[in-house]
Order: sequence, then structure tokens, then C-alpha cells
Amino acid sequence: MKCIRVEDAVGQVLCHDMTQIIKGEFKGPRFRKGHVVTEEDIPVLLSMGKENIYVWEVKEGILHENDAAERLCALCLNDNMERSEVKEGKIELTAGIDGLFRINSEKLIEINSIDEIMIATRKGNMPVQKGDKLCGTRVIPLVIDEQKLIEAEKAAGGQPIMELHPYKLKKCGVITTGSEVFHGRIEDTFTPVIEAKLQKYGITMTEHVYCDDGMDNITAAIADMRSRDIDMILCTGGMSVDPDDNTPGSIKKSGARIVTYGAPVLPGAMFLLGYYEDGMPIMGLPGCVMYAAATIFDLALPVIAAGVEMTKRDFVVMGEGGLCLGCKPCHFPNCPFGK
Repeated sequence: MKCIRVEDAVGQVLCHDMTQIIKGEFKGPRFRKGHVVTEEDIPVLLSMGKENIYVWEVKEGILHENDAAERLCALCLNDNMERSEVKEGKIELTAGIDGLFRINSEKLIEINSIDEIMIATRKGNMPVQKGDKLCGTRVIPLVIDEQKLIEAEKAAGGQPIMELHPYKLKKCGVITTGSEVFHGRIEDTFTPVIEAKLQKYGITMTEHVYCDDGMDNITAAIADMRSRDIDMILCTGGMSVDPDDNTPGSIKKSGARIVTYGAPVLPGAMFLLGYYEDGMPIMGLPGCVMYAAATIFDLALPVIAAGVEMTKRDFVVMGEGGLCLGCKPCHFPNCPFGK
């Protein structure tokens, strides 16, 4: 591009959007990229403080900010996402559905390490709702060496670095353990909490049984639940390390492959997740899920609901940000917990 006096710009093509601010009335692009300057535009441009302006001077290997933003957007845009029009060199992506938003963090870091390039996102591995903003892409200068975009595309590896998964699991079976509840000595206040949390992701508790203490009883209840038309199993009660807490051992005995028993998250350290050979997840929920507003269950459930299999590492990295600060009132998910 080249810089010329405004008075000499009639007939020239603007190479970038030009923003006008009128206090209390307007802020936005007064002239768009590609606009051909007219005689009538001169006083307007001068009133915007533009005595000199840049006009487009095409050179091979140099990209305008809008074209560069399009290239960056292509590295992010995936199924179930919607994009904005390019505006002042920026494109934003929003969620087209309710679902789980995920990012390839290593590739994002590699791309953002390239000078004059940026992709800003919301936190990954978190639930989003339709219409939520996901990311914004742009380059820093008005024009950029195309080689930097080629580097970014190479870092992305030929596929979008972001995903938005719809929630797939729909039916849940709940096994409530504990002699005190089984024999009716106390009221079951755990199950209503679970149902409310499941509903956020379109999951219905279609099966529910009460089970007496003892590993044989719990293992039999799990086997019976496995035979029913459900997508996942939740076990409540008996999740601590006390000798008479048999739920973790029963889940393992039932044939589940244990991903983790324990997580660096408070509340929720005694959480258990396992999977069966057919991919069905089973979770053991500690008592904190019943009384704490936000726990490990709130961090894991949207991932599992989306049908994304969790690994040990998924829980290990939760340690940073895994301490709930117990704010009153609770602001989750609009808080640092799990981020």
C-alpha cells in the first residue's frame, strides 16, 4: 500500500476499513475496504483526522488484513460453527448448536507464536450454548507477509484446530448405594441433584435403583443396569476410602476399565470414571456432588455427554484451576473453576 494526501485520493481504492467515532452517536467503519474515494468524501475524511490515507498497492506475497483473517478463520472453522463477515480485519466464530467446545491447545500455541498473527478463543473443553462466541481471528498489521500465513497453516496440520461436539448421550441409569437410603432411614437427596445436572445436557434418568451396601450387591446392581437401554451409569454413595465404602471396588469388579479413581479437583477428589468394552461410561460420584454447587462432576459431565472419551491426562491437567473458591453466591461456570 502507499500513503497519499487525502486531497489527492479521489479515484483511489482504500485498502482498509476506516473507523469513524461520533461520541454518543456512532462508532464503526465509515468507509470500507475497496471504497473508491470521491470528492464528497474529502471533508468527511478530514473530519475524521485523516490528512493522509493508505490506498491499495498490490504486491505479490503480501496479504491484506482481511484476506489474512480469512486464512486464519479457515484454520478454526469446523462443523456446527458459524462465522461472521470480515470486519476491520477480524472474523469471529460462534456456536451453531449447544455442545462441547474443544481446542487443540498445542497447535493454537504454535500458531500464536508466529509474529503478527493472533487467534483468541474462549476456554476449551467447556460447554457452550448456541450463539456463544468461540473465537476471533486477525493479524496485527494492515498487511502481512503471506509466508507467515503459510507457516500457520502448516502448524494447523491440514485440519481445523477447533471442534464443537453435539451432546450424544441421552439415557442414564443411576444406582443409589447405602443401607441408610436402601432401608428408608434417610431421604434420598442425591438423585434430584443429579437429575437437574443431567437435564442441562439433554440427558434423562430413565433407570434408577436403590442398592444395599456390600460389594456383591453393588456389582449385581451394576450388571443389571448394564443390561438396560441406557447410555451411561452413575453410582452414588460409598466413594471414600473407608473400609465399608465398596462402590469403587464394585465398579472395577464389574469389568469396567478404570480411567481414574481420584482427581486433583476440590470438591470432587474421590471421583471415579471407567469405561466398558462397548464404550459405555460409568462414574462413581462422591458426596460433594450432592451439596456443592460446582464439582468435578460439572467439569466431566459435558465431555462425557458429548461422547468424547476422557483420559487420565484430562484429569491431571485439571489441577491448575481445579480448586473451587466457594464464592457466595456461586457464579459457575463464569468463574476460574476448571479453567
